Amino acid sequence: MKNTYLYLLLLTTSSCTIQESEQVESASNIYFDIAYEYIESGKPDSSFFFFDEARQIFLDSGDSLSVAKCLVNMAITQKDQGDYFGAQETALQAVDYLDKSNPKHYIYLSTNYNNLGAATGKLTDFEQALTFYKSALQFSPDSLNGLIYQNNMAICYQNLKDYDRAIKIYADIYDQVNDNRRQYARVLSNLARTKWLADPVYPAADEFLTSLAIREEENDQWGLNASYVHLTDYYANTHPDSALWYAKKMYDTAKKIQSPDDQVYALSKLIELSQEEKAKGYFHTYQSLADSLRQARAAAKNQFALIRYEVEKNKADNLRLQKENAEKINRLIRQRFFTGSLVFLLLLSVVGGWFWYKKRKQRLELEAQHKIKASQLKTSRKVHDVVANGIYRVMSEIENKEDIDREGILDKLEGVYHKSRDISYEAEESLPAEQTYAQQITELLTSFANEQHKVLIVGNESQLWDNVNENVKTEIRHVLQELMVNMRKHSNTEQVVIRFEKIDSQLKIYYKDNGVGMRNADFQGNGLKNTVSRIKNIESQITFASELGKGLTVEIAIPIS
Repeated sequence: MKNTYLYLLLLTTSSCTIQESEQVESASNIYFDIAYEYIESGKPDSSFFFFDEARQIFLDSGDSLSVAKCLVNMAITQKDQGDYFGAQETALQAVDYLDKSNPKHYIYLSTNYNNLGAATGKLTDFEQALTFYKSALQFSPDSLNGLIYQNNMAICYQNLKDYDRAIKIYADIYDQVNDNRRQYARVLSNLARTKWLADPVYPAADEFLTSLAIREEENDQWGLNASYVHLTDYYANTHPDSALWYAKKMYDTAKKIQSPDDQVYALSKLIELSQEEKAKGYFHTYQSLADSLRQARAAAKNQFALIRYEVEKNKADNLRLQKENAEKINRLIRQRFFTGSLVFLLLLSVVGGWFWYKKRKQRLELEAQHKIKASQLKTSRKVHDVVANGIYRVMSEIENKEDIDREGILDKLEGVYHKSRDISYEAEESLPAEQTYAQQITELLTSFANEQHKVLIVGNESQLWDNVNENVKTEIRHVLQELMVNMRKHSNTEQVVIRFEKIDSQLKIYYKDNGVGMRNADFQGNGLKNTVSRIKNIESQITFASELGKGLTVEIAIPIS
């Protein structure tokens, strides 16, 4: 919470850069222009919708860079609205459409990695956030953005309590910002704060007050908000009256800049520092604002998922209409051809009869294939949309109610759940050509993430799967799905890490969670038996390691050519 103001400020700076350059390059796509109009009018949901529409048009035309631009902006919107898991997923999709060897792509790569770092930091995974910020710095095309990314890295080190590294970064930046008063004030205040965190007796007041004075002269409201945070924390234990005064200033400024996170933090300090009667009033405001913030972020997460669903539904409806129109044209063509063939049959009855019979046979076979495909698509959608999703919603509801027989109902639903999965496998169709296998795996794994279960994916790059045959890919997808289902049902975990890497002639997959773990006997369950069987079928190895209370570790080694 303490560093919210800085993440927002820095990301806003880099967001403006990418928006200005994109608006010139992609003006031919009307949806792209409309998306920016909604950004400027403060309507993120509408902006997200039209960026997704523009993305599909760019995808159809083969413009991968513009696809990436849409995804980067969508991810920034999701992060700003509190959908941090969604922002991670969308930003990682954007990486697949960017060329790391093309300097023209660097601004988008650096902005995207910075946004990934910000979203990951919001989820308190500061180690991984550091990795993303380092990638942002690697592709940074100008020194100003580079200073911003270094500043974000230093904040991560602060949160990890590695103050020496944070101080070193700030000291390096300090020498480069003397000509920019706002940047100088930011670095001065952050450096003093880090020194004070490392040494509680460090006299940071003069530096804090110098930074505050500069920000007042510059009318830097976000910077003032940051200074009030630092001074409130600094005086909290030694001069409570001063701390209370700065906390009130912070609360007023946070309302002015419309930062609910900083308002919540300021209220928490006012509750801590105020007398009992006054603190009660602050507590009611704090509770109401915190509840509203949680509800808004939950709504944002569902809202963006719904927008994606509506876009895909509209796309499917358009394809269906195109198919119906094509069939009407084909029928007209066949009717005209048939009429003309009557004359031809009078002249060459034998040859004409044979030709008509052959064309009719081909047409009937094609229609039969269309009917089969339509039936398969209908079955697959019904299983996914009606059965599987419906059961999962019921299971989620049961998990959150204490006054019903959850175990009994879950046992009954489990059988139906497995049947729906079996039917889905039988009716399984290949995914659209534009979706890479790496994207399929990302979509599969992140579908199990929520506020209680964090899912982190490392190393799932497109080139990792280049030499892996389709049969092995299919088995890997089912194995990963089995592990994630086992995690949601049994592990009671808070965080799952799935890492992919290629070593010599082997593809390695590592799964690790921090859940309750399992006894050796638990490895004999039907789900894990199926997992072992699938791995053996592709002549690979799987190893389980677990202790009760210490989580589960799985290592899979797959030979590749």
